[in-house]
Amino acid sequence: MDSQAVTRVFRQLLSHRTCSRIRFYPPRRNLAVSDRQGYQKKSSEEVYTDNGRQESHWQQRSDFMPQDKSKEFMTYPMVDADGLRVRKQPPRRVKMLMRDFIEDSLYNPHYGYFPQHAVIFSPGEPFDFYSLRSEHAFHTFLGQRYTEFEDKLDEETPNETRQLWHTPTELFRPYYGEAIARYLVMNYQLSHHPYHDLIIYELGAGNGTLMLNILDYIQDFHPDVYERTKFNIIEISSALATLQTAQLARTASSRGHSDHVEIINRSIFNWDSRVTAPCYFLSLEVFDNFAHDCIRYDPITEQPLQGSVLIDDVGDFYEFYTREIDPVADRFLRLRHAACTRPFNHPLRSSRFVRSIKARLPFAANLTVPEFIPTRLMEFFDILREYFPLHQLLASDFSALPGAIKGINAPVVQTRYQRRTVPVRTPLVHQGYFDILFPTDFSVMEDIYRATTGRLTRVSSQSDFLRRWADVEMTETRNGENPMLSWYRNAIVLATV
Repeated sequence: MDSQAVTRVFRQLLSHRTCSRIRFYPPRRNLAVSDRQGYQKKSSEEVYTDNGRQESHWQQRSDFMPQDKSKEFMTYPMVDADGLRVRKQPPRRVKMLMRDFIEDSLYNPHYGYFPQHAVIFSPGEPFDFYSLRSEHAFHTFLGQRYTEFEDKLDEETPNETRQLWHTPTELFRPYYGEAIARYLVMNYQLSHHPYHDLIIYELGAGNGTLMLNILDYIQDFHPDVYERTKFNIIEISSALATLQTAQLARTASSRGHSDHVEIINRSIFNWDSRVTAPCYFLSLEVFDNFAHDCIRYDPITEQPLQGSVLIDDVGDFYEFYTREIDPVADRFLRLRHAACTRPFNHPLRSSRFVRSIKARLPFAANLTVPEFIPTRLMEFFDILREYFPLHQLLASDFSALPGAIKGINAPVVQTRYQRRTVPVRTPLVHQGYFDILFPTDFSVMEDIYRATTGRLTRVSSQSDFLRRWADVEMTETRNGENPMLSWYRNAIVLATV
């Protein structure tokens, strides 16, 4: 699609009828939908639930009356993200689970966010932090580098909808990557040397910068370990896999690592070969873009309902909830109930009596706020257990995100237009042009990881991890502030022990 066409599409995105199109339908069809700000609209035909309680149609209160799409929901075919990977345009006249809609939006190879639109910022030369007066000075200087980087891109291909973002690996290179390398080498020497090689897998390697920083450090300071090091990148995006290959061939120094690197262009969820040797698995800022299911609950019966997305013949989105929970979401709910040892946030944490009273008030919701459950992350743990039985996981991600949409464990949904971030209030957005990123409840997922893999873990803040393993003096500004420690205060590290 040319840039003028992309711009026209984007200008229609926020006016496109995709946001908050939620419908309520009779339970006899096994359908229901939450309201957020609902009002009761009595239908011409009343229906009854299994317990005999009389119910009516419900729909969201808004400035316009949404079309009734119950007939389409019953007739449109159910699709999933795997089946949509061959499509070159977003589908219409289909329905899918919320997790499949999110996965398709982010990872479809022809129109998904990461394969087609995401660009990872590279600041050029590493920052000389001590030459900067303070964190504020670093922020200002980073803004200048951002502008220079995007100006160069626009000289080649102007793009008002470029999805540009950064990672700590790029901002604090090589010191962030060297911290990971120290952790890996120390644990390898204590646990596996000299009986096994140092085998590393990185999931979603971006520009390939972390790979190079780790290999440079091991080669310079542990040459004996370097000779036994094998670094594997698992990358779902063909564009990023090509970029990583080019990064590896860019300089004589990086070309020297070629015999130690393999770039595997495939989804981790399609992995089918068993790795029996001990290995280290890096997953840094990957959990946040794993697809989630959306669950709401009946506030009185506490029954869960699973969210689906209907896409009609003109590309509008409608959100449905059904009482039939698919096996993946059902397994997550059962596993969480059995495995979690600590309290966690949940739409049903208030007393049933209070919820019952609220449900009978005028304009009351007939379902709870949505809860987004990390079913794809659970499946990732299944992959580790099944195909990497002797792995040690090192994962880092955000425990909280400012600006999230309404709900429990809800995502931030945003895009960029004319170099400005544009947040929206729903994940039902034009596929491929919006980042959808979730916080991770590490207290829950640590228990689920342990129950799934049988491995023990340690959880710490990312700043504590870096204080232990990084050369933090190299990222201090002249007034003693340290952006590498303070900029990611909402990041948590989970490590297998």
